[in-house]
Amino acid sequence: MPICKSGTAFVSFNYRDMDVALNNRRWLLASRPDEKMAVENFRFSEEEFQKPDLADRQILVRNRMFACAPTLRNWVNQEGKSYRASAQLEVPIVGMAGVDVIDSRHPDFPKGSRHILLSRWEDYSVIEPDKFATPTLPVAADLPFEKAMSIFGLNSMTAYFGITRIGRPARGETVVVSGAAGSTGSMAAQIARIIGARVIGIAGGKTKCDWLRDELGLDDAIDYKTEDVGARLAELCPDGVNVFYDNVGGEILQAVMDNIARKGRIAVCGQISAYDSDKLSQGPNDMMKLVYWSVRIEGFLLGDFVDDFDEARSSLEKWYAEGLLVNRTDLRNGIENLPASFLDLFSGRNEGTLLVSAD
Repeated sequence: MPICKSGTAFVSFNYRDMDVALNNRRWLLASRPDEKMAVENFRFSEEEFQKPDLADRQILVRNRMFACAPTLRNWVNQEGKSYRASAQLEVPIVGMAGVDVIDSRHPDFPKGSRHILLSRWEDYSVIEPDKFATPTLPVAADLPFEKAMSIFGLNSMTAYFGITRIGRPARGETVVVSGAAGSTGSMAAQIARIIGARVIGIAGGKTKCDWLRDELGLDDAIDYKTEDVGARLAELCPDGVNVFYDNVGGEILQAVMDNIARKGRIAVCGQISAYDSDKLSQGPNDMMKLVYWSVRIEGFLLGDFVDDFDEARSSLEKWYAEGLLVNRTDLRNGIENLPASFLDLFSGRNEGTLLVSAD
């Protein structure tokens, strides 16, 4: 599974003196957001793209489908406000995409192969895969990108490792998942259920909570928009929360900490409550409770488990074939709709894995 630790993965090139002219639609970062991100922070560009002569270990890809991930919001902040280097102004937005390799000088990415990898919000990109700090996934020729990027994609594998390696729920323990109707959260909740845990999902709105109970088979759900999360957790988890899969942070994390069981485990996957702002994500307000209750909090990245990707994919495929996993994909059409679709993540207007096809 190709992965690299550092470097610049995208290549700048001269449009002149190339042989095949293509039309390239692109979304650039026009400005950095002032607190909440808006469509005005993006700029659309359409220009001629001429097929370049690739250098050794470079590939030319056609971006077919884009994944809208909340963490991308961190990448557009000013330097020092994200764990990784900030995105550059007036260059295409970077994000995960399903791609066709249309030319290659890299042995691991042959012409005609298909992959999920870190690319750009544009039709065509020249990439140096060896310099990726993010895992890449090959995609079988007969597997639609929609399925490869949802049920079997990076979010599902993130959920798999967060539950099985970080949370490690035992049969009968109580697992709580925030952002439970989202792409990663819904998978985390179902994997915990498959393992034999009692699972409570936290989501926004009656429709999402009904879906968690009725379609995903969770034991119960809490609507953070209309219910007191802390009070509901105390009611539903009288013996405390054994495992918390945290996608949200903020007040919901604090509510869980107020109801954590002794030797509870918290797997920190994301902090979406703080993404769309210029404020840093806040932790629990009483760190001594971690000491007295012997609570473990551990953050993680999917790349931490790159050597075990085959295990995750095999388990997901098996559970899906057995009818144990339900997946919901929110597929939007047209590269022109990328920014508006991405911003729907922060208002809860998406339902499941949010993907945008280029065409």
